[in-house]
Amino acid sequence: MPTKHAVLSASSSYRWLACPPSAQECAKLPDVSSEFARQGTDAHRLCEYKVLSALGRDAADPTKGLTFFDEEMAECTDEYAQYVMEQVEAAKAVCRDPLVLIEQRLDFSRWVSGGFGTGDCVIVADDTLTVIDFKYGLGVLVDAEKNSQMMCYALGALQLFDGIYDIHQVSMTIFQPRRDNVSTYCLDKDELLHWAETVLKPTAELAAKGEGEYQAGDHCRFCKIKATCRKRAEYNLELAQYDFAVPSTLQDEEIEAVLERADELVNWAGDVKEYALQQALSGKQWEGWKLVEGRSNRRYVNEDAVAAAVEKAGFDPYEKKLLGITAMTKQLGKKRFEELLSNLVEKPQGKPVLVPESDKRPAMHTAADDFNDAN
Repeated sequence: MPTKHAVLSASSSYRWLACPPSAQECAKLPDVSSEFARQGTDAHRLCEYKVLSALGRDAADPTKGLTFFDEEMAECTDEYAQYVMEQVEAAKAVCRDPLVLIEQRLDFSRWVSGGFGTGDCVIVADDTLTVIDFKYGLGVLVDAEKNSQMMCYALGALQLFDGIYDIHQVSMTIFQPRRDNVSTYCLDKDELLHWAETVLKPTAELAAKGEGEYQAGDHCRFCKIKATCRKRAEYNLELAQYDFAVPSTLQDEEIEAVLERADELVNWAGDVKEYALQQALSGKQWEGWKLVEGRSNRRYVNEDAVAAAVEKAGFDPYEKKLLGITAMTKQLGKKRFEELLSNLVEKPQGKPVLVPESDKRPAMHTAADDFNDAN
């Protein structure tokens, strides 16, 4: 799998399309790999092997070399391989010999200088181009609709095959098994090319030069300068005008303004605190602040030795506790879990949460709704 990243990569396009100058600012700082990213890399390697094997192509099994391999990863990658093969079979229904590419480098530099990415699966069947992207992440639900990363991948695929095949339709799918999320977005090729020429290309030109306007928003989540960005600070400090007023004294529009920013404000404050801590650990002196040792809990130096000592004294050092649903699923596997326990598991109603209207979850039915219905 390719590991090199472009400054204007497809994966970071959501951020630099919204905030063009952030691309060059982030390029100045080193990449820091997280455990989640390494876990995703392992999952992608396993996906590649399983799909290639299902297609009858030679591939080396990477399982023994995977740091994060477990039962969940095995099942998720099985599901992905099965989904890809279902799409291949669907393509064969309309095209005798569809083209199937796995981990294909996709170059969209016609619109974005130096722009490239890697398509997990690309299927070309006569007039339809299909791009499938595997997401192993659990924290953020990824939607395929107007997803700029997927659209960049599709453009890269068009560059390779549009002159060979008479492509009219583009289908883009996010396969995110740990969130039970399969999201597909389709559009005409001409619509995609129009977006590339009128939105992607001019914004990429600004980003490549470090120009354009800084913009704060949820795209800041993975930005390397999110803790020190002045635009993000200004965006969040606008709430200071409410001067921590008692909520009941605020007008409706003021409450709505706070709701719109509340989550981002909390995230921003946390990012600033973490940045300040890391700087302090590197020797930075913050006026009025100091590093101290935080609270810690006692722990055993050697659990086996503790168990042996307690058993020798005539006591049982262990407690018996039923595994939680996640741990039980990992132990049994998803299919076996469903067979044995599906009728013994319930999902109680979740705690009410106030979210934007754009959230795809259905609205709850409240007592006020019942009263209005009755009237």
